[in-house]
Amino acid sequence: MSVNIDTVYQKVLAISNKEQRGYITPQEFNLFADQVQMDIFEQYFYDINQFNRIPGNNTEYGDMLTLLEEKIAIFKNIKLLFYQSPYFQKPQELYKIGTLETGYGEVEQITHKEYLSIKLSPLAKPTLKRAVYIDTPRGFRIYPTFTNNVHLHYIRKPLKANWGYNIVGEHALHDATISQDFQLHPSEENNLIIKILALAGIAIKDPSLYQIASAEDQKNIQQEKS
Repeated sequence: MSVNIDTVYQKVLAISNKEQRGYITPQEFNLFADQVQMDIFEQYFYDINQFNRIPGNNTEYGDMLTLLEEKIAIFKNIKLLFYQSPYFQKPQELYKIGTLETGYGEVEQITHKEYLSIKLSPLAKPTLKRAVYIDTPRGFRIYPTFTNNVHLHYIRKPLKANWGYNIVGEHALHDATISQDFQLHPSEENNLIIKILALAGIAIKDPSLYQIASAEDQKNIQQEKS
């Protein structure tokens, strides 16, 4: 799933230029695009946390959670980790840790303080079938020591959105071969446009761009309902 970045850019330009409100350069758009994509992506996890706190079994909230899980699903990944003693290296694109697994099963995450307590206990100290790990800035430290066959289930960050282009004469022409589409659910297209226009309004000193984008979004919603 993805949202075509050229489609979003052309709509952003069309709305911003509708009343001669200023030109958004490709460089500005790419900065806004990446920031907005991350804002929307991070909001998914905040929303899931909020909906999970709502008591009872509400069908409406259940549907929202299902949609959010669908939007996050494309970012779920599994990777065999590289060992560089004494740590397993984290993937560069790591956003949120899921589970860490060895050939013996899932590894439990603990703090360094907890490890200092359990390692002295004959009954609680880590074993191959009951391994633990500490998440550190340098990587994952597993006890007892493993050196291979460790997999991480995780949620990765979306790739950086980029509207690639070549300058022909004085004009920037889109080049799909060097572009990176938004890695978001197709339903986020309008949301991307609105949020990018809001940032663009600040850049070209025209906050009303946000209101224009919102009006366009409401018009589209009404057309879909009719």
